[in-house]
Amino acid sequence: MKEQGKIFLGLAVFVLAMAITYGLWTNSSDLGVEAAGTTALFLAFALCAFIGYYLAFTARRVDSGAGDNPEAEVADDAGELGFFAPHSWQPLSLAVGGALAFMGVIFGWWLLYWSIPIILVGLFGWVFEFYRGENQNQ
Repeated sequence: MKEQGKIFLGLAVFVLAMAITYGLWTNSSDLGVEAAGTTALFLAFALCAFIGYYLAFTARRVDSGAGDNPEAEVADDAGELGFFAPHSWQPLSLAVGGALAFMGVIFGWWLLYWSIPIILVGLFGWVFEFYRGENQNQ
């Protein structure tokens, strides 16, 4: 995790440099700073910095994995990676609700009346899917 954190923090520094360069470059015209691209680049910097900080912070609290050892073999990283749900319909519900919500931005805010309940049902089902049914005790 330590190496991934370094990669994301390095990417954050690069994106910050590009955001500043882009802002100064577009400011040289008569129209002023191009707001959409500059904002997107600064937000990309923030996201890379958040992920890099999280990975670097977490790497200090957990054991180092095979990815942090330059002498490691591929087989050293074998084994159980974590718990994954065997099957779930909840992401589909969240995707449909999210698509309707984003279409509400385009076609009208009234579409949120149908999308918010679908999102809430999907979110509630995803959180509590292992409290009922055949996968109850996993």
